[in-house]
Amino acid sequence: MKLQQLRYVLEVYRHNLNVSEAANALFTSQPGISKQIRLLEEELGIQIFIRSGKRVVSVSQPGKAVLELAERIWRDVQNIKNIGNEFTDQDKGSLTIATTHTQARYALPSVVAEFVKCYPKVQLHIKQGSPCDIADMVMSGEVDFAIATELSEDNGTLRKLPCNDWTYAVIVPEKHPLLDLDKLGIEDLASFPLLTYDFAFNQNNNIARAFQKARLNLPDVTLSSTDTDVLKTYVKLGLGVGLMAKIAYDAEVDQGLQMIDASHLFGSSLTYIALHPNNYLRGYTYDFIRLFAPELTREKIDTILYAPIEEDFSI
Repeated sequence: MKLQQLRYVLEVYRHNLNVSEAANALFTSQPGISKQIRLLEEELGIQIFIRSGKRVVSVSQPGKAVLELAERIWRDVQNIKNIGNEFTDQDKGSLTIATTHTQARYALPSVVAEFVKCYPKVQLHIKQGSPCDIADMVMSGEVDFAIATELSEDNGTLRKLPCNDWTYAVIVPEKHPLLDLDKLGIEDLASFPLLTYDFAFNQNNNIARAFQKARLNLPDVTLSSTDTDVLKTYVKLGLGVGLMAKIAYDAEVDQGLQMIDASHLFGSSLTYIALHPNNYLRGYTYDFIRLFAPELTREKIDTILYAPIEEDFSI
């Protein structure tokens, strides 16, 4: 058995069982990956993947167990490399972060600029996705950590470090009727079609709770997206009113749009940094987190990361 074979298996799974995409990601050939996976299956005496002709269509039951262990082994291999690199190349390496579009576009630019200035030899990669997608990236070891505004409550493995507060705002075209109100009420908002985030009406989201508390039916959502700029584009076209993070509005850039503060309707929400407790963090990873959330010192991060999962921490 070779580590390379385990990596091939994991990569095929991560690319939705598409061997060609896995080969492209690993800069190798599709036949080479297929051959190595079959050799591994022959050695183990099981089928990891179920095939239909030449296509991989699903994962077998023993294959799921192999994938779980392979992921753990590959994470440990990366941790061993990180330990070595920490002492031989302290300011050189790579850092991969998963986050939402709003964070990547509006919260992270100044942090990234400062980090690159401090660590010019570190290759920084930022991957975007929905809250569910980025949690999966952390779980699989595809990224070092995630920055998210919403994370699944049923995922007990990841450690969540609360950091920045953020609030919602309503974005409307100029001369919209909501601009004439002295104070925006949730009933006023409910009378217009909404354009908002995909996750906005998840059960534990502040928006869903606010409408339930007011005993109002959830409003019609004309468009939902993970991309705030997409939402603003369609607000300009008059498809409805936008409900999004206040940080995403810039009066100079978003000409033709007006913002109405909605923090009194939906309260504040937390941005989290999500980490896998089995990851070994390089020194510059702690520094990036500190640049984003200065209160998260190395000591506080380690306390949360390596404490028993039952404990509840707030910072």
